[in-house]
Amino acid sequence: MNRRLIALVVALSAGSSSCWFKKPRPRVFSPPPPRPRPPLPTQVQEVTGVPEVVADNAAPEANVLAELGMSAPRFPRLPAPPEPKRPVVATPKPAPLPTSTPEPPPQQPRIGQIFTAEQIREYNRNLEDSLERVRRALGNLAGKKLNPDQTEVVNRIRTFQNQAEQAREQDLATAVSLARRADLLAQDLIGRLP
Repeated sequence: MNRRLIALVVALSAGSSSCWFKKPRPRVFSPPPPRPRPPLPTQVQEVTGVPEVVADNAAPEANVLAELGMSAPRFPRLPAPPEPKRPVVATPKPAPLPTSTPEPPPQQPRIGQIFTAEQIREYNRNLEDSLERVRRALGNLAGKKLNPDQTEVVNRIRTFQNQAEQAREQDLATAVSLARRADLLAQDLIGRLP
C-alpha cells in the first residue's frame, strides 16, 4: 500500500509540473520611431509698426502717480553726511637703547625624580661602568669586518651611547637606562661574532 501511495504521489507531482504547461513569452518593448522635427525658418521676419515710447527720465514716478490721480509724496531734504575724519597716526619714537645687558630670565624648576646622595653615586657608577664596556666593545668591533646588519647594530649602539651622555645632566635614570641598552647590544654583538 505504501508503494502505491508513493507511486501515486510521484505520478501526480510529475503531471502537475510546470514543464507541461506552456508559459507565455515575454513581450519585448520597442519604442516608437522618433518624430521628425519641423524645419526652422531660414528667413528673418522684420517687425513693423513698433510704437515709439517716450519716457520722461526726470520723474517717471510722477507720471505714473499723475495718471493715477495721486500726488507725489514730499520727503524732507537731509543734509549731506559729514566727511569721515581720518585718524592721526603718530610716528613712534625709537626706544632708547638699554645701557646694561638684561638679566637672563630665571630658570624654571625641573620636574624630575629626587635621589639621595647614595643613589646618585650608584647611578653614576653604573653609568660609567656601562659606558666603559660600550667603549671597549666598540674598540674591538672597529677592526672587524661587519655585514650591513651588524653595522646597523653598531650605529644603534653609538646612538644609545651619545643619548646616554647627553641625558646625564638632565635625567640620570634615563641616562643609565640608555647606557645599559648600548652595553647589552654591544655584548650581544660581540658574542655573535666569530
